[in-house]
Amino acid sequence: MFELTRKEKTELVTNCDRLKKLKHSSVNPLVFTEQGVAMLSSILNSEKAIQVNIEIMRAFAQYRAILKENENLRKEIIKLDAKVNQAFQYLLNKLDALSEKRKKKKTTLGFEIPKK
Repeated sequence: MFELTRKEKTELVTNCDRLKKLKHSSVNPLVFTEQGVAMLSSILNSEKAIQVNIEIMRAFAQYRAILKENENLRKEIIKLDAKVNQAFQYLLNKLDALSEKRKKKKTTLGFEIPKK
């Protein structure tokens, strides 16, 4: 299970009418991976839960089949993933550098009389 980003949440709300209530939520939703859904199925026993689980697993299987059939799409997704990872690494490095600057900043000690 993992948390969607703000952009992913917006895209999800845009594409799925049933999820419009999420539009104004300040919290990003948590979602399951394929393995998470499979593990969840071992816990839930109601008929409805079993049917929903089957449909979700079919969607994952269909997604995998589409990626296998279309080699170019798979390569593009891999490239996009690499770009996103590179961008995140760049941002993390910049954030680390900013936090280091803040740590090095010295504050003056004592009382200072304001100038008139």
